[in-house]
Amino acid sequence: MSELTQPLRAVLVGIQTPGVTDDQLTSSLTELSRLARTLGVRVIGQVRQKRDRIDAGVLGQGKRLELARLTGGSGIVARGPEAQRKKVDAEAEVAMAEYLGEHGEPDELANLVIVDAELTPTQIRDLSTASGVEVTDRTGIIVDIFHRHASTREARLQVEIARLKYLAPRMRAAGGPSERQAGKGAGESSLELDRRKIRDRIAELGRELKTIESEANVRAARRQDTLRVALVGYTNAGKSSWMRALTTSNVSVEDKLFATLDTTVRALFPAVTPRILVSDTVGFIQRLPHDLVASFRSTLAEAKEASLLLHVLDASDPAFEAQFQLTREVLDEIGVHDGNSVLVLNKIDCCDAERCSELAARYPGALLVSAKRPQDVEELHRVIVGEFERLLDDLSLVVPYAQTSVIGEVHKRARVVHEAFEEDGVHYQLKVTSTEATRLQRMLS
Repeated sequence: MSELTQPLRAVLVGIQTPGVTDDQLTSSLTELSRLARTLGVRVIGQVRQKRDRIDAGVLGQGKRLELARLTGGSGIVARGPEAQRKKVDAEAEVAMAEYLGEHGEPDELANLVIVDAELTPTQIRDLSTASGVEVTDRTGIIVDIFHRHASTREARLQVEIARLKYLAPRMRAAGGPSERQAGKGAGESSLELDRRKIRDRIAELGRELKTIESEANVRAARRQDTLRVALVGYTNAGKSSWMRALTTSNVSVEDKLFATLDTTVRALFPAVTPRILVSDTVGFIQRLPHDLVASFRSTLAEAKEASLLLHVLDASDPAFEAQFQLTREVLDEIGVHDGNSVLVLNKIDCCDAERCSELAARYPGALLVSAKRPQDVEELHRVIVGEFERLLDDLSLVVPYAQTSVIGEVHKRARVVHEAFEEDGVHYQLKVTSTEATRLQRMLS
């Protein structure tokens, strides 16, 4: 997809294939509209159609006319000899005039069509011909959002690889056959050359990404023995708001989809001993492009390595249950399985009393909270600390006065439950991870 320019007015196209309900299509188009708004695109209309499958034409002739009315196009894709194309064009002009006479001209025309599906290059080209404007699909919109929001070098590399993989097969969508260089067998066509450059660029980016990932793995190894909790969930569910509330960090919080693409790791605040690290991860969405899921595996590794998962859901969103299911499916795909987890039904301040009672009855083990309410932040802090309390070992330790340097390590690495100064040294009752228990015992041996 070419870089979007402002201002853009879009028409959304939804295809209801067998197995997709009206509610599911409405939910998907609502989400697509939010994706468009995240890019600053204003949605001015929708075209929906039931079809057995998404074929070469994407829409039937009648719906193509409906779309063309909103974009100023012809509604026709003419193929074949020139005489036949002229005949079809003339018929199309008459059909479009009749359609406008019956339905009237719209107040404003769209200059972009977004299809709620993943289209082939040919489908994009033909629908663009019929509508007379640029056409993109759901994957193109998501890739473009990721491209704009990536801030760290690792995220930019991951997104650029996914973007190039998306663009490469679609480079021919807007044009006809490429001309070969002069002379028989003289070399590659311009299209083939461009695609080879993209493959070379993807390989170059991949090598650079591996270097960055190896450095990240070294940093992760240093945190291996630290207690970690990961915030996971659907995009815009409120994970970054909770990250800021639980760690007092200046994490960006925006009412946009995919505002967070880079994993952020901060210490839980108020601090506890042993220290607990909190990770904010990239959010999920329906039909997240496979290449983006694959490229963010290293980022999502934070969730895989965490001892506790906080599933953050927007309780005010009617579709949150489907979002929860999708989040679990994606986590399962990357090897993160539900073990020790807490369900956090966020934005409960946006729900009425009846909705709150219904959620409490349906999810008795969940926390009904809002990141905006200090008492809820305190409650989630207590829950996190309590969950990790169950993972700590009890350790009795005696530190001889001759080894007072170990005392500082005890207070740094363990939580002191009881401390007594006896003749043979300092007697401790500790709560500590098994790794740190072994480390402290070795210091005294």
